[in-house]
Amino acid sequence: MTTKPHDQFAKQFLEELLSSLGEVTTNREVTDEPRFVDVLFSPTTTSTADAETLGLLGRIAMLNTALLEPFRNQPSFSEIRNCFLKLFVVIADAQRKAKREKTRLREASLARLWIVSPSVSEALLKDLEVKLDLENWPSGVYFVQNCFRGAVIAVNQLPVTQETLWLRILGRGETQRQAVAQLLALPESNQLRQNTLRLITNWRIVVVQQQAELTEDDRELIMNLSQAYQQWEDTTRQQGQRDVVENLLRFRFGTVDEELSRVVNSLLQLPPEEFASVLLQLSNLSREELLARFAQ
Repeated sequence: MTTKPHDQFAKQFLEELLSSLGEVTTNREVTDEPRFVDVLFSPTTTSTADAETLGLLGRIAMLNTALLEPFRNQPSFSEIRNCFLKLFVVIADAQRKAKREKTRLREASLARLWIVSPSVSEALLKDLEVKLDLENWPSGVYFVQNCFRGAVIAVNQLPVTQETLWLRILGRGETQRQAVAQLLALPESNQLRQNTLRLITNWRIVVVQQQAELTEDDRELIMNLSQAYQQWEDTTRQQGQRDVVENLLRFRFGTVDEELSRVVNSLLQLPPEEFASVLLQLSNLSREELLARFAQ
């Protein structure tokens, strides 16, 4: 029971007024079911070097604790409310921790919610009463009222730039296809490119294998990811072939120097049948014969 006079009076006052209209309960304990945040991120470094490579996503991550809730389809009101419920639980936990530790928790340091949707209808944007902040954020990023500390990202409205690439991969249709093509255009030495291709490949495989009957959404997704899947498959196969050849040459000659590396590159360009034939001959070919035949 509260010991604050105003709270006590207000409860008794409202109970008195409302009791003739229905059931009134004061000091009702409200319990909730366990909820799971899709992605909860808290920055542990002040360095912006790595964050800059992620563009808009990196900027979001470095602001403060972020709840990222990505959706495959536009979320319903119920789903949006559930996202905010999770945000408020995270904020309440932080406030309780600050109280225990007797520290001051600044409003600007509180967690933020970022709902990532492939598209957002005008009707939903109107009902949410969100607004753009084009002086500080790109188009497609809509903010709710400040005190609620949330934003909705309409992926299909983001500008097609390197800065938004990593979020546009979560889009649909042409938005996603453009993002995948842009991803493939990155240098093969880019580790984020390689890791993302691996994840995309796994995603596509799971969709193909787990669905007894593919939906239209599944078929669209498979089509969007096919180019990335083929690229990853080709790269993986070629890397496997390279490892085999280099191991054979290393066993035969002790090391793979620059000249033998050129031999490897030439071998990998051969048709499958000729490639297999040469592998069988490697143990009998001298270094000079290999260089004469393949180094160029």
